Amino acid sequence: MNLRYLTRQHESLTGMYVQAKLQFQAILDQVFPEYHGVFGDLYSKVSLRFLALQPTSKEVLDMTVEEITATIGCLTGRGRSALWCSEHAQILVAAARRNPFKETAFPNHLISMQLLIKLLLQYQDHLADLNKSIETLAEELLEYDLIQSIPGIGTKIAATILAEIGEIDRFDHAKKLVAFAGVDPSVFASGKFVATQNRITKHGSRRLRTALYQAVRCGIRSNRNKKLRAYYDKKRAEGKLFKVAVIACVNKLIHWIFAILTSKEAFRLE
Repeated sequence: MNLRYLTRQHESLTGMYVQAKLQFQAILDQVFPEYHGVFGDLYSKVSLRFLALQPTSKEVLDMTVEEITATIGCLTGRGRSALWCSEHAQILVAAARRNPFKETAFPNHLISMQLLIKLLLQYQDHLADLNKSIETLAEELLEYDLIQSIPGIGTKIAATILAEIGEIDRFDHAKKLVAFAGVDPSVFASGKFVATQNRITKHGSRRLRTALYQAVRCGIRSNRNKKLRAYYDKKRAEGKLFKVAVIACVNKLIHWIFAILTSKEAFRLE
């Protein structure tokens, strides 16, 4: 399997995971809406596994706080302290008391919830395995570490960028890589009129464009990439809208990536 195949598999599986989450939330809102927020992350393994055991507020209220604490402790293993388990047991009891539905009027909701919980846990495991495979394959490439020398580009984004670009020799100029990413401006002209504000073409690789956009947002946040942040601030000071300034940063980032991949030298903030 190549890197591009794995990253596309990951994207496809992520889409199915998101759809399963939406279906799960719709059913949970009809059974135990107050459960949201009990464990912070609704989709953490301890949250899903507890709900699989006790899916209604009535079942929770039929247990003592000590029993709930012990159950949470078993689900977390040694990952959480006894105090954390006890605190969340009390939060859970309070949520069960607030819950408008003590018992569900539709038993099929509980069946669907159980099936979706199993599906969500399976998706999580498959995605974790894919992430490991992508990282393992990407680590074999010299360019993988070079790309990550740019602040804001982590392992997943780096793997996606490399998977979509492929061999950098396919592009003899950074502008062609910009066009491949679909962030080159389109030009509209009619007669003597030429538009002064043009949207990006959005041709080329949507996955690459998305990864670059995420890298820019991450880089300019909290001044993580000072060089990119300074360029963004310059564009904003010129009166550019947020999206326009971000796209300008994406173009700048592509030029840096092109230079890194062709020179085989890491990025420098100086």
